[in-house]
Amino acid sequence: MLDEDERRARQEAHWLVREFGAEAPLYAAMKAEKAIEQKDFGRCARWKRILEILSDSVHSKSTASKY
Repeated sequence: MLDEDERRARQEAHWLVREFGAEAPLYAAMKAEKAIEQKDFGRCARWKRILEILSDSVHSKSTASKY
């Protein structure tokens, strides 16, 4: 079972892909960087998790397309 933070991160990642397509990881990285600049490390951690989800999604799709 997913906790609320994980559920929200996955939801945000899916929204970013729908909204920005291949540019979704770039958008998430920019948001994480802005959070660091503002010393909002909780928000930064959320954006980094979203980046991980996006990265995992890209890797699993590229692996699946090889077969």
